[in-house]
Amino acid sequence: MSSFSPRVLTPAEFPSLLAEIPQPPSELWALGNLPPPHLTLLCVVGSRKYTTYGKQVIEHLIGGLAEYPVGIVSGLALGVDALAHEAALRHGLYTLAVPGSGLDEAVLYPASNRNLARTIVDNGGGLLSELSPLTKAALWTFPQRNRIMAGMCPATLLIEAGAKSGTLITARMCVDYNRELLVVPGNIFASNSVGTHQFLKLGATPVTSAEDILVALGIDVLTSSAPKTLPLLSPQEAKALALLHEPTDRDTLIRKLELPVSEAGVLLMQMEMMGLISLDSNIYTARV
Repeated sequence: MSSFSPRVLTPAEFPSLLAEIPQPPSELWALGNLPPPHLTLLCVVGSRKYTTYGKQVIEHLIGGLAEYPVGIVSGLALGVDALAHEAALRHGLYTLAVPGSGLDEAVLYPASNRNLARTIVDNGGGLLSELSPLTKAALWTFPQRNRIMAGMCPATLLIEAGAKSGTLITARMCVDYNRELLVVPGNIFASNSVGTHQFLKLGATPVTSAEDILVALGIDVLTSSAPKTLPLLSPQEAKALALLHEPTDRDTLIRKLELPVSEAGVLLMQMEMMGLISLDSNIYTARV
């Protein structure tokens, strides 16, 4: 970001939905590009300590939005925030980071995500803050930042949050501002699901697909005239897909395939290249 310097926005440049919240910002600073007016913005928040499931959910849902006029807003924090920005970049979606600090590189928080911030700006995205550029992150700056994220987006997607997660502040603000709160159901035995399930019990919209998000945003879902067909599978490939009715770790899958380890490894590698399965953090997931 050395070639960029934060600029103060004119009131006309403020995201329009911010005018509707109880305490709209009086000043906003920006780096890079502001969201194009044709995009509908989705705020994505979640735990800093994400699980493999949470990472898979982000890739699945944001990847499913790739062909649509949707922009991803998040807080540049460690965990789900960073994964959401990275998934948006990977799938060619606009993304905006709203950090809990000023935008000068010397104070941008967290320091470990400064390279991500540069990548966002270099790829047509932007950074936004109501704090003056040299303001350091503090306990009070994060709730302030959360209201900006929730306020500027018609919907917020909550992915993994513990009972006392700071992420829940954004979710509550979303409800207070009469925005749509979308929640991904989690493992009922996981502590990271306690906060998300609280909001589901209170009437938040459950999300299990990108189509659920698009419906909530009022965006028409594209339909393909040609049905999706699978390539002709070998018996071993068909067995592997059948075994992957749920994500499975590599060792367990190889054991259940009942093939020599080297032969199973080649089979799974070929299936990855065909786009039938994916491997992430030693967990295989069916892609079809």
